[in-house]
Amino acid sequence: MRRLLIATALMLAAPLVAAQAYKWTDANGTVHYSDAPPAQGTKYSKVTTTGTVEPLAEPAPAKSSETSTQAKPSTPQQSLPVADTPENRTKLCANLKTNLDALKGGGPVVMEQNGQQKLLDADQRQQQQATSQAQYQQYCSGN
Repeated sequence: MRRLLIATALMLAAPLVAAQAYKWTDANGTVHYSDAPPAQGTKYSKVTTTGTVEPLAEPAPAKSSETSTQAKPSTPQQSLPVADTPENRTKLCANLKTNLDALKGGGPVVMEQNGQQKLLDADQRQQQQATSQAQYQQYCSGN
């Protein structure tokens, strides 16, 4: 009976242990995140996570009018243009709003870049927030 209680307690505590992460910067200035501490002698900080990290939703590209003189940002993965309909505009604005809420929140933010998920640091988060806010103002100001 005792073993069953101990085993149950260990199984319930396992997810709590997995929520610990470590953050450190290497000699090249690259920020690293890991669930294991870095090599001894490396300065690091402990990061507490909620256990679940959801990637940001990709905003659907809105098609601008043909008379627009603004250049579209080039992306590595070229997708077909999306018609500028009220339904697509609504979807774009909803995605942008979700992204802004996630970026303004206190939890970790993960983005997918080149097929790999990457945890954003404070500077990247601020830059992405500014970009999303500008897109929201451009495409959703009338909504």
